[in-house]
Amino acid sequence: MYNTLMTLFLIDCVVLIACVMMQPAKNDNDAMSALTGGAGDLFSRRKSRGFEAVMQIVTTICGALFFILALAMIYVSSH
Repeated sequence: MYNTLMTLFLIDCVVLIACVMMQPAKNDNDAMSALTGGAGDLFSRRKSRGFEAVMQIVTTICGALFFILALAMIYVSSH
């Protein structure tokens, strides 16, 4: 049982890393805007659509699965 969970956990880790790396950048600002207080677009958030929305959902699911599998592996290894 533990080996199966470990295999699923490792697969989820690789998929989660790929999902995070495939997400597009959220801002077009450079690092200077953070230093100079450039928060002019604080309330101008756009809702993600298309590819961004799909990647956000897949990343959330993979993150939740990561957490659940980690807790399951802890439970199985302690019993």
